[in-house]
Amino acid sequence: MALSRETSAGYLANWAARLFARELDRQLQPTGIAPAYMPVMFALGDGGTLTQKELARRAAVEQPTMAATLNRMERDGFISRRPDPGDRRSALVVLTPSGLALLPEVERVVHTINALALASLSSAEQAAFFAAIGKIIAALEQQDPALAPSTA
Repeated sequence: MALSRETSAGYLANWAARLFARELDRQLQPTGIAPAYMPVMFALGDGGTLTQKELARRAAVEQPTMAATLNRMERDGFISRRPDPGDRRSALVVLTPSGLALLPEVERVVHTINALALASLSSAEQAAFFAAIGKIIAALEQQDPALAPSTA
């Protein structure tokens, strides 16, 4: 069987993800928030704190990738780190007031892009899409549970 991008779930999912990221980048550019910051914004958007390790697990990325993202976010003034009273080797990450202030704009952009992406689908098609993508993610997470993002 010849490779075909039109019938490759991985290729199409990757292409869609890159298009989402491009549009996120375009719409969030004035805020200074990069698409790579989104998992941290989602995880800390309730004003809570998490360790770098937990953020990496929730974002399903390696620790060095999360460390680099957090370094950029700290440089840009969106997060701060403070000692973890429960583990002296660890730090807790929290959104700064500047990061928290951008959450309404980030949420608006996310909703706008999602609406744009789903606009051509009926309500039933949207429900089927979310059900299908959820099953795909679950099937792939079973192959490597360590990469499964936490919902806790």
